[in-house]
Amino acid sequence: MGPLLLAGAGLALLAMTQSAQAHVKWFAPYIVGAPPEPVASTLGNSWFWIGIALVLVFFGITRAIERSRYGDIALDILDRVTEPLWRRLDDYMRAIIGAFFVAIFAVGGVYLTPDLKTPAEWVSWIQLAIAAMIFSRRTMPIAGLGIIALWLLALRDYDLFHLFDYLALGLGVAAYLILEPSRRENWRVHRIEALRWGLAIALMWSSLEKFAFPSWFYPLVVEKPFLTFGLPRDVFIPMAGVTEFTLGLGLVWTPLIRRLSAIALLVIFTAAVWPFGRVDLIGHGLIMAILLAVAADQSRETHFLPEFKRKIRHIPLGVAAAFVLYGSAYWGLHFAFYGPDGYVGPAVVDKATHSHSPEYPHGPQSGEIGAPPSK
Repeated sequence: MGPLLLAGAGLALLAMTQSAQAHVKWFAPYIVGAPPEPVASTLGNSWFWIGIALVLVFFGITRAIERSRYGDIALDILDRVTEPLWRRLDDYMRAIIGAFFVAIFAVGGVYLTPDLKTPAEWVSWIQLAIAAMIFSRRTMPIAGLGIIALWLLALRDYDLFHLFDYLALGLGVAAYLILEPSRRENWRVHRIEALRWGLAIALMWSSLEKFAFPSWFYPLVVEKPFLTFGLPRDVFIPMAGVTEFTLGLGLVWTPLIRRLSAIALLVIFTAAVWPFGRVDLIGHGLIMAILLAVAADQSRETHFLPEFKRKIRHIPLGVAAAFVLYGSAYWGLHFAFYGPDGYVGPAVVDKATHSHSPEYPHGPQSGEIGAPPSK
């Protein structure tokens, strides 16, 4: 157990930097088109770099263990613990995906996730039909295509940039449902990998909100100050963003790193259920299920850039490259969609309390949540 305890110490250190991880759009005001904070604000934040340093220590220790004679021991221990789930993994995933769509049907009035609201009642019935189709292997691919169709339908009511939050995960689940019943084993073997990559990309993308729009999180910190473990707000938020981004990246790294990253994220998301309740459980239930599947995945192969990922010295390069790639895409696409001054027109959700002026895009309540007060 020594190797797992050593890596687990680094894992716990990371988890301490990010308590309950709720999707801010479900609980706090926001305007997607508001101008984001400049990238220089993040790069000049010392707490961002401290978070990066903690992550590099965790990844480096874990990879060193994985390369040593203790690596196989650690993976064997995880295999034994998760063996019952691994033997029935596809049954488990089909049941969880089906249950998720039943829950979304029961909530009603949403596309796929709590913040994508719709008055169209028939959307809920489509989601119930998707749940029903998952329990037959013949109709599972139709269910997968149905998920993609619902995402496309949401484009009628929501900006494409907003829907990018849910694109990768939706495609990952859809790919799983299409690949799992396939008779071509060379395709089917990638079904869990599709889930893992979809979730990893989704987490890395959504984590950038904490750098681009930290003020979205201020109301949550005011309402639930215990979430920060006593850390100041402007310390906690960037470190939480680093944690979510890098553990998401960890899901597509080497076997031990991805399994321990999944366990750390599972602890974080599970912790969110108590303070945020049923909405968080429904919204994140599918994510938590996929994380458990990743933790149970006994595959010891690394398909994408395996030689690069095997070297410890490449970990900082990989983290840096991922931040540059996703950061460029996030800020670049926001600029392309909304322009340099952003779009601060009418709010699209009833929870939004932001003002709609370019001078104060973060609104009349900003004085209460720590941003500059309105004149």
